[in-house]
Amino acid sequence: MIVVAAGKDRPPEELRAAISAGIHHIGENYVQEAEKKKAVILEPVTWHMIGRLQKNKANKAAILFDWVQTVDSLELARKLSSAAARAGKILPVLIQVNIGREPQKAGVLPEEVLPLAQAIQDLPYLELRGLMAIPPAPEKPEDSRPYFRAMRKLFDELRAEGFPLDTLSMGMSADWEVAIEEGATMIRLGTALFGPRPSP
Repeated sequence: MIVVAAGKDRPPEELRAAISAGIHHIGENYVQEAEKKKAVILEPVTWHMIGRLQKNKANKAAILFDWVQTVDSLELARKLSSAAARAGKILPVLIQVNIGREPQKAGVLPEEVLPLAQAIQDLPYLELRGLMAIPPAPEKPEDSRPYFRAMRKLFDELRAEGFPLDTLSMGMSADWEVAIEEGATMIRLGTALFGPRPSP
């Protein structure tokens, strides 16, 4: 199980404390925020893009991050692949799935996952490792279970199609235990690690 510390709005010293406590993966929502933190956090950790990635930030993101968890279009995937090629690296990526079909959220719909996965497989500088989702905000952890179960089904279907996937990124501070019960291999924790996010 991989725990990604969600670093949005968290100062570098909090992230350093998490790293000292044994966290090896940091997730950031914004390219600019990650850039500033990477300049001062020199510990050897793996950096994940876990927020919506604008296509015009793809070049910088491909260089800055070790993983991009929020690929939700072929156009974005192509830009990331081109940028990774220029950087001389193979970039691990996850397809973000809008499992709750929420119009305000990023991610492809479940029925769009297979065609996007097939297209990404043809991009030489991306390595498709799995799927990521942010279900509708739960009132109680159990509310997320149907969405996590649907994600696991999608994940298993892709593996049955021959995709060598190993990562199912789902579950946050409000529902991570249910996510693990339903097959998550990676969870993204902010409040559970650091406490409530500071007020703006």
